[in-house]
Amino acid sequence: MPVVHMRIDNRLIHGQVTVAWVSALGADHMIVCNDKVARDPIQKMMLPQAARGVKTSVLSVDDTVAYAGSPEAAREKIFVIAKFPTDALELLEKGLQPKEINVGNQAPIPGTKYKMVLKSVAATPEDAEVYRKIAARGYKLTCKMMPTDPAEDFIEVLARKGL
Repeated sequence: MPVVHMRIDNRLIHGQVTVAWVSALGADHMIVCNDKVARDPIQKMMLPQAARGVKTSVLSVDDTVAYAGSPEAAREKIFVIAKFPTDALELLEKGLQPKEINVGNQAPIPGTKYKMVLKSVAATPEDAEVYRKIAARGYKLTCKMMPTDPAEDFIEVLARKGL
């Protein structure tokens, strides 16, 4: 499967993603992956408009996995943006095989027991468990906001914050 990178970022498409990440990865197709977002006609219309000229799809988890295995996708360099760590884990469980996984912005969700583990990354104990399950599948989870930033081991970040 031609997924060059997966980023877990609940802000989805924004300047860091469209300007820095797409260019650094050489991606020619961005897929926003979250079942709820994929069912929202307004987000399906607006998110590709924010992508500034790169082919963009807004798909469910199942549709992302199906597309990544298609002949059309075989000719692309795909950058998947999973909204939540649970989306990323489900993608992996269903067969997606990204070359790299990066934790990006995770804004705090009101009403949850989150901790700010980095300046732009909030996590709950449940999130931490999901991140560990991703790491247990053989992925080194890195955290960096921009492609040129030094990568931090995200599992170590969680441990330092008591998660």
